[in-house]
Amino acid sequence: MTTASFSSLPLSTEFLANLESLGYQTMTPIQAQSLPAILKARDIQAQAKTGSGKTAAFGIGLLHQLDSQSYLTQALVLCPTRELADQVSKEIRRLARPIPNTKILSLYGGTPMGPQLASLQHHPHIVVGTPGRILKHLQKGSLKLDRLKMLVLDEADRMLDMGFHEDIMRIIDMTPDQRQTLLFSATYPDEIKRISKAIQNDPLDVFAESLHDDKIIKQAFYEIQKGERSQTLIALLQHYYPQSSVVFCNRKQQCQELANELTQKGFHALALHGDLEQTERDQVLVQFSNKSCSILIATDVAARGLDIKDLHAVINFELSPDPEIYIHRIGRTGRAGNEGLALSMFTASEARKVNAIEDYQKTPTRLEELSSLNMQENFKLIAPMVTLCIHAGRKDKVRAGDILGALTANSKLPGKQIGKIDIFDRLAYVAVERSVVKQALKILSEGKIKGRKFRARKL
Repeated sequence: MTTASFSSLPLSTEFLANLESLGYQTMTPIQAQSLPAILKARDIQAQAKTGSGKTAAFGIGLLHQLDSQSYLTQALVLCPTRELADQVSKEIRRLARPIPNTKILSLYGGTPMGPQLASLQHHPHIVVGTPGRILKHLQKGSLKLDRLKMLVLDEADRMLDMGFHEDIMRIIDMTPDQRQTLLFSATYPDEIKRISKAIQNDPLDVFAESLHDDKIIKQAFYEIQKGERSQTLIALLQHYYPQSSVVFCNRKQQCQELANELTQKGFHALALHGDLEQTERDQVLVQFSNKSCSILIATDVAARGLDIKDLHAVINFELSPDPEIYIHRIGRTGRAGNEGLALSMFTASEARKVNAIEDYQKTPTRLEELSSLNMQENFKLIAPMVTLCIHAGRKDKVRAGDILGALTANSKLPGKQIGKIDIFDRLAYVAVERSVVKQALKILSEGKIKGRKFRARKL
């Protein structure tokens, strides 16, 4: 199969240079199939799995037709969860670097309305958000969509699963009839087809491969007895030694209980589920993405939009009854040319779930014996980094470069021992190597950032 270059698209030299600097070398199948039509303002109905490159496909499309001199909301991206909305916003910001003064705003629940209302006083060019919060702002009159050029429904099937159908249709009623509508969904149930028919104009159907190559993602299934899940999980971690893994549970209560159990046994595991406050969710995702935590335990909804570049393993603590959800889960590993690992446990009574996965993938699953796992005495899976939290953020005009500068000034710490830096409105997080935690915390606590003292602590 030939690979298509972004240079074949009618994009500016500056835009193409930025794509190259971001590591976009050649188009993924979904991008190659959809972008030429998106750039011609055609409606798209696309089926694509997690990690297929769909965010860049619609992101490039909406930026291409953006009039940055016109301070009106011209594009709206609807997402099922806060995490996905946040991830999409960040990716569009990166893509928008060559377009000066582009205002991109995220609007989702779980955060106060006040700051969002203040941001909306100066109309953003692009809004990314969840249906519930977008609808609230439309009803308040704080968000106006009468000049909208492009509407994107991202992970439309998940939004319907979460009960957003009515909200989505009410939002669409407040947009112009003459607009471009892009609909992305991993699956195409009848309800999605009906929505497409109601809101799109002669959409181009795009389909990207939805199954995973076994050469890239190694899948293994282990039959266990009832009550053996936790000890089997530890055995899998000991045998495969993944540097980062997401463990999927079907219920949020189980996520927290499992995280607590692993923590008691000396593992650094964090849970991601719907009962967490927004700051807690941010801290969990920051620690996992910056390599301060090796094990993330999550439900499917909480992990939606999770974009970790180097995820070594996905472990199904429980299998979902839906084989498509299994495909979404394991698609989070084996990205960007890396090999991935998908490990699943099941009891005899759950064999039908394994059969459903075999039928869906049209290939037999590989069953492994528990006796083949190498157990190790006093095993610990220690993350290489530790996260420090600084009580200052965007609102304090603090940037990543300021934090890096404070830590490395006068060669106090070598830059190579400092990892990812994440800046939020009122908080910032910096990952440092475990061996220099005390030194880094002392520098931040006793020193200054941009001439000011801020509180710092270890997470």
